[in-house]
Amino acid sequence: MSQARLKIEVARAALRYVEDGMLLGVGTGSTVNAFIDELESSGRRLDGAVSSSEATTERLKAIGVNVMDLNHCGDLELYIDGADEVDDHRRLIKGGGGALTREKIIAAASRKFVCIVDQSKCRPILGEFPLPVEVIPMARAFVSRKLTGMGGRPQLREDFVTDNGNLILDVRNLDLINPVKVERDINQIPGVVTCGLFAQRPADKVLVASESGIETRG
Repeated sequence: MSQARLKIEVARAALRYVEDGMLLGVGTGSTVNAFIDELESSGRRLDGAVSSSEATTERLKAIGVNVMDLNHCGDLELYIDGADEVDDHRRLIKGGGGALTREKIIAAASRKFVCIVDQSKCRPILGEFPLPVEVIPMARAFVSRKLTGMGGRPQLREDFVTDNGNLILDVRNLDLINPVKVERDINQIPGVVTCGLFAQRPADKVLVASESGIETRG
């Protein structure tokens, strides 16, 4: 089964968590795009959605979903998003699409976070995928030096600006044996908006698509 097909299957599986009248958080990326397509086909009627990126907002509006500002909502019932990597404890690396800050805010504001991935994203230890770190532009060089001091190899993501107007440093070579500590340490560096580790608030459920079907973790 192709990776594209696996994304469709796991996106379809996530629909069982979605109920009519729900206020839904929606992430960003190719698997989420598949979920939005499946959501349209399902006929479910949402009360509204909070989006993690301008790209997702456009896709949701195109299928008739009312996209709302998180400031005008209470806690969200459910957040659906993908990941670049997931470990056996449902901790994630996210931010390959550059929406990590809004994704982390929505995850924190949601009572349940369901992460949808195909089996290629599963790792025993996080870190094969470079860790995205969103930084304000004036702090780029300073934050790079701090990340280098932690053992990382930061590289500026070329020709990319986040929806928040910031830059992304993609960091390789970090020791992520203790991702909760690393997340906390990076987020305390002045100039860092947030990093793409979702370890302090991991996913509540991870749905993994493989040739043998859908595995539910959590």
